[in-house]
Amino acid sequence: MTILMQAETAAEANGGFPISFTLVYIVGFIAAVTIGSIAWYNSKRPAGWEGQERPDWIPEVDTKKDQESDQNS
Repeated sequence: MTILMQAETAAEANGGFPISFTLVYIVGFIAAVTIGSIAWYNSKRPAGWEGQERPDWIPEVDTKKDQESDQNS
C-alpha cells in the first residue's frame, strides 16, 4: 500500500496524471461492464437468442411479472 502512495505522490510532484484517477476509471469500467452484462442476460432475449440458456454465473432477478404470477397461483 505504501508503494502505491509513494508512486502517487511522485506522479503528482512530476505533474503527471495521478494513479488514483486511473484506478477509479478502471474500476468503474469493470463495474459498468459487469452490471450491464447481468442486466442484459436478465432482460428479454433479442431475436434469435430466445432458446439460449442463461450462464451459471449470472444471478436470477425476480421481476414484477414473476412475483404476480407466483401470488396468483
